[in-house]
Amino acid sequence: MDALLDLLNSRPRVNGEELDALGDPAAGRRWAREHGGDGSLTELALLRAARGLLWDVVSGENPPTALSPLLEGVHQIPEFTSDGLQWTVKTPPHARLAVEMVLAWAATAKQLPGRLRPCANDECQLFLLDRSRANRARWCSMAVCGNRAKARRHYQRTR
Repeated sequence: MDALLDLLNSRPRVNGEELDALGDPAAGRRWAREHGGDGSLTELALLRAARGLLWDVVSGENPPTALSPLLEGVHQIPEFTSDGLQWTVKTPPHARLAVEMVLAWAATAKQLPGRLRPCANDECQLFLLDRSRANRARWCSMAVCGNRAKARRHYQRTR
C-alpha cells in the first residue's frame, strides 16, 4: 500500500510548480529501483501510464475498468507449496511493478474501501490513505494542507 501511495504522490505540486519523480529518466530509474523495479525506460513509461490511470480511478474520474489495459498478458498461476495452495502472478518483466501497483490498489479498495482518496485541498495533488478509526481524514498533511485550509476559513470568517 505504501508503494501505491508513493506512486500516486510521485507528481506533487510545490509552490505552484509540479514536480515529477518519474519525469526525468535518471530520477525515474532511481524511483523504480527503490520500489523493486528494474528501472528500464519501458517500465518507466508503463509506470507513468499506471499512475495516470490510478489517479483518475482514485479521484473518481474513471471507473476501475480503465485499469484493464495494464493487466493485459497477466496470468495468475496456482501452485501447491508446503503452506497449501498459493497463487502466483505472472507478468511480462517490464510490467511487473505497474501490475503490482494495480493489485495494491485493488487490495486497498477491498480491505479499506473509501480510505484512499485525494487531499481535500484543491491546490494539492497528493493522495492520502486514511487509517483513522473515524475515516474522517481530509488532508494529506495536517501540518501543511490542513493548516492552510483552517487558516483560510478563519481569515474568511473574520473578514
